[in-house]
Amino acid sequence: MTIRLPLLGPDPEAPFPPAWRALREPNGLLAMGGDLSPTRLLNAYRHGIFPWFSEGEPILWWCPDPRMVFDTAQVRLSSRFRRELRRSPWQVRADTAFDAVIAACAHTPRPGQDGTWITPAMAAAYRELHRLGHAHSVEVFAGERLVGGIYGVAVGRMFFGESMFSAESGGSKVALAGLAQLLAGWGWPLLDAQVRNPHLEFLGARLLPRDDFLQAVRQLAAEPAAAGSWAARVAPFPAAALAGVSTD
Repeated sequence: MTIRLPLLGPDPEAPFPPAWRALREPNGLLAMGGDLSPTRLLNAYRHGIFPWFSEGEPILWWCPDPRMVFDTAQVRLSSRFRRELRRSPWQVRADTAFDAVIAACAHTPRPGQDGTWITPAMAAAYRELHRLGHAHSVEVFAGERLVGGIYGVAVGRMFFGESMFSAESGGSKVALAGLAQLLAGWGWPLLDAQVRNPHLEFLGARLLPRDDFLQAVRQLAAEPAAAGSWAARVAPFPAAALAGVSTD
């Protein structure tokens, strides 16, 4: 069966197709083509759309239904993990190692996947968004060794998570919990997790109908929030401080 998708033209400011035109199978596939320029990417995120494709494929744009999200005040860590976390010497930082985080996300093996969707072109695009103050990372360090991290894109008061990794058990959980705590403290209520994932559900993510998600994005992404590095905004803090922020 041939799938016919809208083809994006060269203008990075051109509108995306409406979300209702996205395919049911594969869930959320909306359009193809275009580029990964900062203007195009930010335009996509403002409308709840994200790129996801593998090496050798055209750029594919997605808006699935339902959408997996975290309520930033409701990330869940198990009682056992929180007990271990109270004794952890790890430290949480923000925007001090963005390139290392995206490289680790691209190269960390994942169950059921032969490769990665974070192609060199994709990594370069998000590094440019980071340079412009729109993409951010939260990192977990053991001394000066990076043991976990997460990165994504901030638009207004909305954060769109892209990928996370662990170099040691629990590293990505701490990065996620650290990011969520920061966002909740700033009054950012939602963290986009894109597509359903049992591990994320275990950590507290929930499914939100696409229409409800897009309504929230329209409001939150339109609210003013200054772009720029989070490194000066976020003082490093101990991972142990996250032990009390979540409940089973």
